[in-house]
Amino acid sequence: MSGAFSAESRLIHAGTERAAGQPATPPLVPASIYISAGEPQPGRGYGRESNPGWEALEQALGALEDAEAVVFASGQAASMALMLALAKGRDSIVLPSDGYYGTRVLADKLRPHGAVPVHVDLQDLPAVERALAGRHGSGSSVLWTETPTNPLLRVTDLTRLAELAATAGAPMVTDNTVATGLLQRPLDCGATASLYSLTKSLSGHSDVILGAVASRDGELLAALRAWRSSGGAIPGPFEAWLALRGLKTLPLRIARQSQSALAIARHLAGHPRVAAVHYPGVTGPTTELARRQMSAGFGPLLSFELIGDRAGAADQVVESSTLILPATSFGGVESTWERRGRWAGETAPDGLIRLSVGVEPAADLITDIDAALKTLKTLKSLETPEVL
Repeated sequence: MSGAFSAESRLIHAGTERAAGQPATPPLVPASIYISAGEPQPGRGYGRESNPGWEALEQALGALEDAEAVVFASGQAASMALMLALAKGRDSIVLPSDGYYGTRVLADKLRPHGAVPVHVDLQDLPAVERALAGRHGSGSSVLWTETPTNPLLRVTDLTRLAELAATAGAPMVTDNTVATGLLQRPLDCGATASLYSLTKSLSGHSDVILGAVASRDGELLAALRAWRSSGGAIPGPFEAWLALRGLKTLPLRIARQSQSALAIARHLAGHPRVAAVHYPGVTGPTTELARRQMSAGFGPLLSFELIGDRAGAADQVVESSTLILPATSFGGVESTWERRGRWAGETAPDGLIRLSVGVEPAADLITDIDAALKTLKTLKSLETPEVL
């Protein structure tokens, strides 16, 4: 479809063949082999190399950032392929100190291969510059960014980070899972690649595990496809079909979720049992940056800390809900929450609850949240919540 149309329209029509008699929706093709004689046709030699369902999904994802996309069996598989493709011959991977803990686990596993993970506050630009330079001022790094971060929803300046990365000769990756390519386009800011867990908002129905990378760098894209094929981190045809179906409603879902998440964040900011609220676009030091860098909303994910920062209190709130599901992950049509610090390796405060806002009416969600918070014992001293 012509680039003159919006990403939203291209999402809906991706993978559709506009010919008489063809299905109006991309078909499910559960094929492991293709007809092949003589010289193998590129991408059609064997089922581990490609599938029509992957291609349709990649076409839709690429439309979000005017790029090409490569789909993987999971977000972690996509991250691993990116690290293997980019970190070769480099000394370090500079990572956000408050980002997704699964990325830190992967980076640690690369350490024996020579790429040392370096954790830094990405809001501290001088610190990022020093980390990219290395210990002796001549380092060779990969800059791995994430904004908003998971689970503290901190926002960093992608344009400035990309400038620092370019000066240091470092490719920049942006984990854009929370915002999606509909609300934020890291490639336009100078990123080499955008990383996505399709398990979250992009598929949106909590029924698939997939990942993807979007890029405009042809060499990187070829390397990622090679790692996918040789490593076998391929998506199943049915999972790809489900993700594409879910992706078509992304603009509708994320608009509703963003609106509700903002209303809930503002409500929690005034709650006597809440010490801090983390959500982009709400009053805080990076509010203007979030509004400038993100468009059409701030996404479905927020987190908040309870007064007293007690794990037991957070568990009690989560378990007391009658509407919001106690579960991990985010971006689904159903609202979920969890005490994030229950996971090994997570750096979240003990009393932090991460909330993924679904498409239920915001008023119903606020009623459920208030009822769950009321189960806590009355606190002797209440602090004014800090909104970040």
